[in-house]
Amino acid sequence: MPRKRKSVPTKEVDTATTTAVLEAPADASGDTLPSAPIEPVPEQIVEQAPSEQPPTFVERLAARNGRALVPDPFLIALDNESGVRLFENKQARVMAIKFDERPAQPIIEMVKDAGFRWNPTERVWTKPVHGDSAMSTRINAERLYQEVRQMIRQDKGTDAGQDIPF
Repeated sequence: MPRKRKSVPTKEVDTATTTAVLEAPADASGDTLPSAPIEPVPEQIVEQAPSEQPPTFVERLAARNGRALVPDPFLIALDNESGVRLFENKQARVMAIKFDERPAQPIIEMVKDAGFRWNPTERVWTKPVHGDSAMSTRINAERLYQEVRQMIRQDKGTDAGQDIPF
């Protein structure tokens, strides 16, 4: 059964005065009621109004399930002194290693030998995660991260410091 639509007053805009006027609704006798012009909203108020975006499907689903959203790519390990980060992107199904600065050539060779490839658009080294070997790929990526982190710290001459568990 189709729904009935409610009648909504339409707006008329007087271009000479830029004041919006609503059409007057009719009362029970059919006579139109007088209407007053509506003053324009100052631009300062319009700019300050927050843009109300409806929540996305993922946000609604997370709210319904009571879970917090996990960012993707997910940061697994970070070492600010050496400038190395290890990420996992579950949507793209890749492990990623990101360097703050270009590493030395032996480190690049080690990363290449481990199966990582350079992604110039994201500026990270990535390795695909396949379903049958996902766990071993993650473990090997974390081991590689620890080795690379130690090599960069030795090159920079910084103290090895406390090992960060992964």
